[in-house]
Amino acid sequence: MKTIRRLVYSEVLRAVGFVTLAFLALFFFFDLVDALGDVRDGAARGYTVAYGLLVVALQVPNHLYELMPIAVLIGTIFVMARLAASSEFTILRTSGLGPLRALGTLMLLGAGFVVVTFVFGDYVAPAASRAAQTLQARFMGDITVGRTGAWLKDRANTRTYSVNVGALSSDGTLNHVRIYEFNAEDGHLVSTTKADRGRIVAGGWKLEGVDRRSFEQAGSQAPLRMRVTRQEQWQWPTDLSLDTVAAALLSPDRMQTLDLFQYIRHLQANGQSAQRYEIEFWRKVFYPLSCLVMMVLALPFAYLHFRAGNITGYVFIGVLVGISFFLLNNVFGHIGNLRDWEPWLAAASPGFIYSLLSLALFGWLVLRQ
Repeated sequence: MKTIRRLVYSEVLRAVGFVTLAFLALFFFFDLVDALGDVRDGAARGYTVAYGLLVVALQVPNHLYELMPIAVLIGTIFVMARLAASSEFTILRTSGLGPLRALGTLMLLGAGFVVVTFVFGDYVAPAASRAAQTLQARFMGDITVGRTGAWLKDRANTRTYSVNVGALSSDGTLNHVRIYEFNAEDGHLVSTTKADRGRIVAGGWKLEGVDRRSFEQAGSQAPLRMRVTRQEQWQWPTDLSLDTVAAALLSPDRMQTLDLFQYIRHLQANGQSAQRYEIEFWRKVFYPLSCLVMMVLALPFAYLHFRAGNITGYVFIGVLVGISFFLLNNVFGHIGNLRDWEPWLAAASPGFIYSLLSLALFGWLVLRQ
């Protein structure tokens, strides 16, 4: 059994490695072409070709994380189809490689791909993406999300705060800060604060270029008065950390699982909708397990009897199956967000559906043979 396992594993690893390198080279070329435009626009600010190449290189781990399941599918289908075409798999079956043992053998290898995908998706890719974004921010502008920036909420005693951060500089400076203070009991606006920039320090945010407007009312029948104060510096006491601000400015698919969980807790504690981030959290939990689903999808190809034929056709079928899986995965994520589905159900349904289909196909081929 060790010899059979060594044969299958070496062939699958070689094929998956080749497919992964081919995909990464293709995406590296696309990213490089796109980066040349940024180099041209940022040349006056010192954004050279070397920096552009570094940014492109830092995007490779994220591409590897995204492409790993489909590379596993294509590589495994190629190996299974080739073994079936050369009758090697038939020999392996007569040597004691039964259906369940074959499935268990591939599942063991798939578990290794799950670990690799999780490590790259949860540690390597987020760190590389942040480094690339920070490097681009040094030359191309601050980190932001559209024209409105990022919105956050905070609570303290009888006050609630709606906070807007326009952009985040590469050195951690908060730009174009807006703070709206409300009375938690009746929801009335208490004050507004506008600051040109700020930094997160111990105990709160240290803001600069502050324009504060406070709304005061002596009694229920008294007129509302507005008091305007301008200060060079002002410290706002808050527990909002730099990681929370960065999480609001980053795309959720570029965040670590733990960061996503903490940000979800922050949103829920402040009464904000966390549906989108909850779905992305469960997708990051289930996404590495897609490698196991891909292994199950590829195994039935080993039970197809053909001595002469075009293996490329079967690989193409595998590509179509993989693309349909990822399309369904994205569609379920968007539909789950729009229809307010259970986040874990929206994230796990595509893998569950494809696993059932592949196991049904596998069982039908085994029984038919």
